[in-house]
Amino acid sequence: MDAYECVTRNTVEIVTDDDLRALLLQPCKRVYAGYEPSGEIHLGHLVTINKLVDLQTAGFDITVLLADLHAFLNRKGTMEKVGELAEYNKLCFEGLGLKSVKYILGSDLQLNRDYELLVLQLSQQITLNRATRSMDEVGRQMDHPTVSQMVYPIMQMADIAMLGVDAAVGGIDQRKIHMLAREHLVNFGYKAPVCIHTPILNGLDGKKMSSSQGNYISVADSEEEILKKCKKAFCPPEIPENPVLQIFQYHIFPRISEIIIKRPEKFGGDRAFSRYADLELSYGKGEVHPLDLKKCCGESLVEILAPVREYIL
Repeated sequence: MDAYECVTRNTVEIVTDDDLRALLLQPCKRVYAGYEPSGEIHLGHLVTINKLVDLQTAGFDITVLLADLHAFLNRKGTMEKVGELAEYNKLCFEGLGLKSVKYILGSDLQLNRDYELLVLQLSQQITLNRATRSMDEVGRQMDHPTVSQMVYPIMQMADIAMLGVDAAVGGIDQRKIHMLAREHLVNFGYKAPVCIHTPILNGLDGKKMSSSQGNYISVADSEEEILKKCKKAFCPPEIPENPVLQIFQYHIFPRISEIIIKRPEKFGGDRAFSRYADLELSYGKGEVHPLDLKKCCGESLVEILAPVREYIL
C-alpha cells in the first residue's frame, strides 16, 4: 500500500485531493487531530486514531491536541474534570498505538497573547450565523447555544494556525469548521490546511453512537463485555449502515491482516478473509451467518483492545 492509499483509505472526503498529493511529496509533513476530554475512549474515537496511525505510516509527524478548553466551552465539565480526563485519554491513545507523537494540552497552547489575538481577529470576519452552523453537529445543547460555543470553532481554526500543521483530521461532522479554517486562515498569512474527514459510524444498535445510549464499545470494557455487546449488536442482512460490518471495515481490518470466521464443518467450516471487500461480498451473498460474523467481531475486538486495557490498568 503506497502512502496515498494509506492516507485516503476509510475516509469520506479529502479537501483537496490535489493538495494532499502535493503535501505527500514534502519531506516534512505535519498533521493533527483534536479530542475533547469528555469520558471513555470508544470505537467512535478509534476511527480517527486509526487514521492518525495511517498518516504516521505515510511519513507524517503527528500532533494530538487534548482540547480541555474546548470541552469546557462545550459544556463537558469543569476545567478540573476535563483536565483529569485529558490525562486518562492520553493513556488510552498511547495504548492504541499513538506513542511516538506530540501531545499538547489545549490550555497550554491557547492561553497566550498571540493565540487570543488571532481568535479575536478571526471573530471579526466570521458571522454569528456561520459560527452557529459550524457547531450544529459537534455542539452540545445547540437548541440554546451559548456565546462560548460560538468561540469554539474560531479557536479550532486558531489551533490549526498556531500548531503549524499542514493537515487536520476529523470526523465529517468537523467539515464546516475545517472549511472556515481553509477560507479565513489565509487572510492572516497561514496556509489552508488539507482536511481529512472520516465517517461517523453507527452505534451497536444501528442508531447514532451516543454515551447516553450506551450503544458503543469502550477501550476499557472487559473481554466479557465486548463479547456480550457484539453478540447483541444489530446485524441485518443488508450491507449499508450495518454496525458490525462497519467495525470490520474501520477497526478490525486496519489492525488485523486476516480474520477467521469459525464455523462447524456442517456449516461449511472456517472461512478466512484478508480483505474487508471479500468479507462484505460473502456476507451479502448469505455465505456468512450474522451470528458467526458477530462472534468473530467480538473476538477480534478483544485482540485489538487488549494492549490498551493492559496499558491503562
